[in-house]
Amino acid sequence: MTFELHTEKPAANRLVMHLKGRLDAVTYLDFDNAVQPLLAMLARGSTVVLDLAGLDYISSAGLRSVARIRKATRAIDGHALLLDPQPQVRKVFDIVKAVPVSEVFTSTGELDAYLDRIQRRVIEGEDED
Repeated sequence: MTFELHTEKPAANRLVMHLKGRLDAVTYLDFDNAVQPLLAMLARGSTVVLDLAGLDYISSAGLRSVARIRKATRAIDGHALLLDPQPQVRKVFDIVKAVPVSEVFTSTGELDAYLDRIQRRVIEGEDED
């Protein structure tokens, strides 16, 4: 199976990337090249959501790509969040401790509730961390 990436921008400060297939040593460069210009256009404080529901496999090369996205979003005071990883992909993240558990969500509803809490805290003048 190959790799596919579909993106959407449901809000000015939110980018959703839908990953499908295998993110591995064969496909990670195409992914990185597609993602780089999208990350360059993000506004300060933006959130990138990696929807992993369709991702069947991730290798160490794929993990590095995810780490680059997380680093890029942190550089603009933003967040990179994982949505609905399949059990085998989640296990890889768990094993290598690549992403804090608080940044992995099992559903869009759970993710939206988290984003709502962050925004309410900002509006109320509280720190989101």
